[in-house]
Amino acid sequence: MKKLGPDFYNISELLSEEELLIQQTAYDFVQTEFMPVINGHYENATFPMELVPKLGELGFMGSALPEESGGAGVSNVAYGLILHELERGDSGLRSFASVQGALVMYPIHAYGSNEQKSKWLSGLGAGTLIGCFGLTEPNYGSNPGGMATRCKRDGEDWIINGNKMWITNGSLADVAVVWARDEEGIIRGFLLEKGMSGFTSSDIHGKLSLRASITSELSMDNVRVKDSARLPKIEGLKGPLSCLTQARYGIAWGMVGAAVDCYNTALEYSKDRKQFSKPIAGYQLTQAKLADMITRITESQLLAYRLGRLKDEGKMTFQQVSMAKRSNCVMARDIARTAREILGGNGIVEDYSPIRHMANIESVYTYEGTHEMHTLIIGEKITGIGAYDS
Repeated sequence: MKKLGPDFYNISELLSEEELLIQQTAYDFVQTEFMPVINGHYENATFPMELVPKLGELGFMGSALPEESGGAGVSNVAYGLILHELERGDSGLRSFASVQGALVMYPIHAYGSNEQKSKWLSGLGAGTLIGCFGLTEPNYGSNPGGMATRCKRDGEDWIINGNKMWITNGSLADVAVVWARDEEGIIRGFLLEKGMSGFTSSDIHGKLSLRASITSELSMDNVRVKDSARLPKIEGLKGPLSCLTQARYGIAWGMVGAAVDCYNTALEYSKDRKQFSKPIAGYQLTQAKLADMITRITESQLLAYRLGRLKDEGKMTFQQVSMAKRSNCVMARDIARTAREILGGNGIVEDYSPIRHMANIESVYTYEGTHEMHTLIIGEKITGIGAYDS
């Protein structure tokens, strides 16, 4: 089986044959079906919807969930490797699968009724249905506790009013997991269906990052839903935050994939590109950059791998996820920039991926919890003192 490098510490030897095969399958899919179309979609700010059924067929959405919940029942490390390969292609591709699995399928699996599970999960896993996750608001990003979206009981129904912002797949979604605060201040989750009266979406245009991803605003104007649309097994911020923990886990792996693509591109270019009669890879300054890049990628690979094994053992904590998301985003951001430097002037054209990854990482660095918020999550864990409002 082809070794998908770089693997300076032979981490692949710690993976099972099934995990290696899953990674290879994801790699092959990205190389043969996604890479030929990514530049066109990035330029046109579109997403390759024709690939969604294939993502479902391959089991790439909600992969670690049980098969009865629409997943593939693979290990969490295998799921991480899938997202690693999808983001090696583009953050927009990984974001699509991550939202579908971690932010839509997971809450329905964990907190939904049997009726909700049977209605949505198989279609979401197969890619015949698309979902989105509505938590972030125009005025409340890092502080979801300030949520302004409201839900009010009206007989056997609920009335929902509010707006959600920066929603991946928002206008594409058949179902939206929307979080709202009730009259007692309790945050509740609802499954809103496309076409409901008062429920609309509009796409956000002019993005210079995550261009190959659909990002939307959701608006709820007196949306009336039956109580059967409410996620019955969760109340409070624990619900949406537990979903974010799942998504942040995937980002920790995805950022390694983006960095690996940048590193491989820069390494191959440096061996081919000649200046002063020899490849620039033969110069000390270039080798110093490459040595730093491979070292930081290796550190991040080990961080993601260990996190995945902890998740498989049921021992992973959200603070550990914050460390991996925070550290690997910084790593990938730096690697992309250094790769662009090695590419010189050619680094600013679409023929080479690092500058596209560079722009995407600016979004990933911020979403699913900013760098600063993850810093404070870790800080509270190690000191026992919360500093969020200091």
